[in-house]
Amino acid sequence: MTNGSGICFKGGLTRQLGGLRAVALAALLPLLAMHSQPARALDLDADDYASGAIPAGTNLALLYFQHAQRNKVYSDGNQVAGGDLKSDVGILRLVRFVDIGGFRADPQILLPFGSLKASNDLSALGSTSGVGDLIVTGTVWLVNRPDQGEFFGVTPAVWVPIGSYDKNKPLNLGEHRWKYLLQAGYTTPLGSKDLSLQLAADVTGFGHNDDYGPNSQTLTQKPLYQFQAWLKYNLRGGFDLRAGTSHFVGGETSIDGVANDDRTRTTNAKFGFGWGVAPGWHFAALYGRDLSVRNGLKESDRINLRLLKAF
Repeated sequence: MTNGSGICFKGGLTRQLGGLRAVALAALLPLLAMHSQPARALDLDADDYASGAIPAGTNLALLYFQHAQRNKVYSDGNQVAGGDLKSDVGILRLVRFVDIGGFRADPQILLPFGSLKASNDLSALGSTSGVGDLIVTGTVWLVNRPDQGEFFGVTPAVWVPIGSYDKNKPLNLGEHRWKYLLQAGYTTPLGSKDLSLQLAADVTGFGHNDDYGPNSQTLTQKPLYQFQAWLKYNLRGGFDLRAGTSHFVGGETSIDGVANDDRTRTTNAKFGFGWGVAPGWHFAALYGRDLSVRNGLKESDRINLRLLKAF
């Protein structure tokens, strides 16, 4: 259960940034672009693992829009440059709820699409548009107690490398490699059923990109770990308030076997609301930003919008 959104930057920074400005920045730009694809692990919505309460036979169609802006470059926790990289990304998501062996499950697919545009100090990255890699996923609920508001599910996911990719372009929507993820999530009420806590953790494994860059080098990456927490408070009239945070760690990359010393350690936060605007329709809006970044580009602003239709 994911919106699949986010732009991930884990390019090899540490060994590239001594005395960064001007000439040094030119050498850094390809590394900043290395992981500028529109899918970062499985970013959750506040109500994803509570979806086990949705009856089997229900279908969902969801459309997401995300606008994000990044304007600072970090290495080993220190800001080393400015810049500007904006993304406008949409995601089409289709979900079907079924019962399998007595367990509720929701097989689904997600297709990102959109554009990336760099300017100012990062203008050499240029811009791109197209589709991202297809995500095939679904949750199986091992604990599904809607009356108590308690849910526990396991979510495997696979990224199928069909997205737009050109090895000669710094920015790409597709990654030209397979990705595999396993996530577990738990939701429980806090004091009353109006206030709930959702916790999740996942690990992402990466296949090789053997056509990275103009020289068709081999890009490899160590596993990336993510931890997420959400609070959701239900108000009257189908309205709720929600706030969450996530932390990424790991994911160091190598090119032709040479490590980039670019281990990720990023923490972000977001808050917003959900609203059942009409029977079968739901709208959610979030604002967020990165709180800390060890290596890579820092998001200064993020706006996420989600429209859901159940049928």
